[in-house]
Amino acid sequence: MQSEYTPPDTPLDVLHEDHEVLAVVKPDGLLSVPGKGAHLADCLLTRVQAAFPTALLVHRLDRDTSGVMVFALTDHAQRFLSKEFEERRARKTYVARVAGRLEPKIGAVDLPLIVDWPNRPRQMVCHETGKPSLTEYRVLKAADGESRVRLWPRTGRTHQLRVHMLALGHPILGDPLYAPDAGFARMMLHAEELRLSHPESGRGMSFRAKAPF
Repeated sequence: MQSEYTPPDTPLDVLHEDHEVLAVVKPDGLLSVPGKGAHLADCLLTRVQAAFPTALLVHRLDRDTSGVMVFALTDHAQRFLSKEFEERRARKTYVARVAGRLEPKIGAVDLPLIVDWPNRPRQMVCHETGKPSLTEYRVLKAADGESRVRLWPRTGRTHQLRVHMLALGHPILGDPLYAPDAGFARMMLHAEELRLSHPESGRGMSFRAKAPF
């Protein structure tokens, strides 16, 4: 189960800022957008807007995932960047620590996903009604009953990486929904790099933040 919401009191970590695009590092334990209720009001979006009042949401990361997030600073940039994600031109790279020794060392998970309605917000694999979902992975190293992996989601389903790793029998360590008894202080999933095009110049941009684990 999700733990009580106690967001980290950390300063805003800005990777890039220009007149159209802002890239920051989201800490783990902080919502991307406000939840329902005043106790879930603190989030990365409101913190960003306190410093950059014109900032607009483009995409999200799960509360317990850390890493690179971009925000638009104009309406035009929001439309452009949103389309980059919708049409899968944005390229996302994650790093995770998962349980067990993942074999083979290079592979892909092609399993359709859908919300598990009785157990929301959990998601599940469903071959009848699930939406197509594809994750590619590479094992970076494996030792002591766990593997460090790099993950490339080719689709953007809710909890995609978390459920795909669980489906392989190698849940992400510290995952409060899918591996709740692991005994880790945080979920070991980090959005390491994001590549997309600039909304004005069309030039490719790459934002990167090293995993803190």
